[in-house]
Amino acid sequence: MAPLPLITQAEFQSHSTKKSVYISIDNRKVYDVTRFLNEHPGGSDLLLDYAGRDATKIMADLVSHEHSESAYEILDEYLVGILATPEEEQKLLTPGIDKDSYILTGVASEQDLSLKTDFDNDYKSHKFLDLKKPLLMQMLRGNFKKDFYLQQVHRPRHYGNGSAPLFGNFLEPLSKTPWWVVPTIWLPCVGYGTYLAGQGLSIWALVPLWCLGLFLWTFVEYLLHRMLFHMDERLPDNRYALTIHFLLHGVHHYLPMDKLRLVMPPALFIILATPFYRLAHLLFPYHIGMAIFCGGIFGYICYDMTHYFLHHAVLPEYFRSLKSYHLGHHYKNYELGFGVTSKFWDVVFGTELVDTSIQAKSL
Repeated sequence: MAPLPLITQAEFQSHSTKKSVYISIDNRKVYDVTRFLNEHPGGSDLLLDYAGRDATKIMADLVSHEHSESAYEILDEYLVGILATPEEEQKLLTPGIDKDSYILTGVASEQDLSLKTDFDNDYKSHKFLDLKKPLLMQMLRGNFKKDFYLQQVHRPRHYGNGSAPLFGNFLEPLSKTPWWVVPTIWLPCVGYGTYLAGQGLSIWALVPLWCLGLFLWTFVEYLLHRMLFHMDERLPDNRYALTIHFLLHGVHHYLPMDKLRLVMPPALFIILATPFYRLAHLLFPYHIGMAIFCGGIFGYICYDMTHYFLHHAVLPEYFRSLKSYHLGHHYKNYELGFGVTSKFWDVVFGTELVDTSIQAKSL
């Protein structure tokens, strides 16, 4: 499901006739209840009285008309957008910003990804996660609906210096991985594995097989990012599945500029890499499988380093283009642009993130 659009106050209030009836809850969630007018147990007139207005108090009023939990679940079927705050409306009216991106994600440019979030206002406005408290238990206890979770986790926030608390206890350091850990641990492993592969292969066989592994990694990178990290629509709608998704990749979209939660922790990498190691040795003799696997692991190292520096470094021209492409995946459309080290597989499978802005068209 794509992120819900921001709706201005003026647009919201204009939907106040029988032809189109919008109401809001908590002055934030906007519902188009036009189709529900004739089905409302309290009659259509009551809904029309609150057309273009907030209905939180009347929905909670036991004397006027009691609403069960199922009534709120039915209401979720009519959710169409998020009511913009005054600050968000001002941003929408600012000349020169990418309004389509801002309406969907609350972020108008790459630079905005690095603007520190106002923790209190963010929690008050969105009722999602309080960045001042450990995030894991909030996810487990929040009982968020999947559509709401996906809409919120793909609205990037920025914690500022340091990292938002995830566990809030002695496990916290395990959730943080500096970028240099990846080459420090895995490059020696790749070197040793390549040496072992070379014991049974000539250099003329070793190099092509190693390069084959490197190429195959680019497909695995795309596949993991699209089918596992973004299995959004296939996610079960329960707190445990959403929490696992958040830990696996959602936290990166929620806090994309967090330097210590960007590259893959070694323990998670071992879990994900083990099936590929076994598959390589199941399909091929030991030395051939090892050569292909090592080329693939070198590709992973390049991927994690590229990913980190796309977020946090000033780069040469080619990588600046790649940086804009990847950050667009974060603030323009998370359902496209899955390639990190290249766009190749995005082009092949029709998921390329194309810049349709006026500025891009004029280039």
